[in-house]
Amino acid sequence: MATNISYKKPNHKNIRSHALNTTKKQQKVNLQVVRDENGNKYRISAREKRTLLKGESTSEQ
Repeated sequence: MATNISYKKPNHKNIRSHALNTTKKQQKVNLQVVRDENGNKYRISAREKRTLLKGESTSEQ
């Protein structure tokens, strides 16, 4: 099972209809499963994954 590293929380907002009715909406975090060199699985957000991959590509050049 993948362990959570990212401590981001869902975003809460209101949806407003034309009749001005309000409904709560929850925008969930985009969590991705990533493996490290040892084969361990981690769940991190897509933005963190992008940052990690960007760091690996610049270090190879």
